[in-house]
Amino acid sequence: MYSLLFEKLKEVVGAVAPLVAVVCILLFVMISAPLAIVAQFLAGSALVIIGMVLLFAGLDIGVLPMGRFIGAELPKLGSIALVIAVGFAMGFATTVAEPDVLVLASQVDATSNGSIREHVVLYVIALGVAIFVGLAMARIIFGFSVRLMLSLAYGTVIALSFFTPVEFVALSYDAGSVTTGVLTAPVVIALAIGLSSVLAGRSAIADGFGLLGFASIGPIIAVMIMGIILA
Repeated sequence: MYSLLFEKLKEVVGAVAPLVAVVCILLFVMISAPLAIVAQFLAGSALVIIGMVLLFAGLDIGVLPMGRFIGAELPKLGSIALVIAVGFAMGFATTVAEPDVLVLASQVDATSNGSIREHVVLYVIALGVAIFVGLAMARIIFGFSVRLMLSLAYGTVIALSFFTPVEFVALSYDAGSVTTGVLTAPVVIALAIGLSSVLAGRSAIADGFGLLGFASIGPIIAVMIMGIILA
């Protein structure tokens, strides 16, 4: 346990250190910020490091093994509908809890002065991810062409772009990007790898990856449809 925490601490410090260094240079050299602001930033950075260490350790200890185990055990139940339903539920639940999605939804609410409610944006994005994770589970089971599915999905995005209000077009692409965050990504990938690893003739590399990129198209389409409805 301690070795895992130490390993994650080294990884997080290595990732965060460049950002802290750049900000410190800006605060001391170019902006001449008060010491109170600098101290506040450093204290916040320390809390971020601690939080990230605990988060990544938790993912390695519990979340990733859970996802792979569930993905590998589901086919044994003999129900394709159940596999797809579990993919839908996991996609929805992880997206609702995704920190990046929560930040985006709250910013949309604040920027629109409450005309686009935070919970509406959150659940629309989560629904889009859930539907496409379910479709991705079906692709792994039936062996559908990933090229074909991506082409159809992006073709739908391009077509909807011509009918969606411009502010929702911009929002939709941000909605797609924030769903590939620190919680959704490991759960969805682990679930797909676990599923593909127990299916005959399936490759964990070919089938387990690419799912996240496909799932991120779902919220783009969902937010565009929301924009058309609200327009």
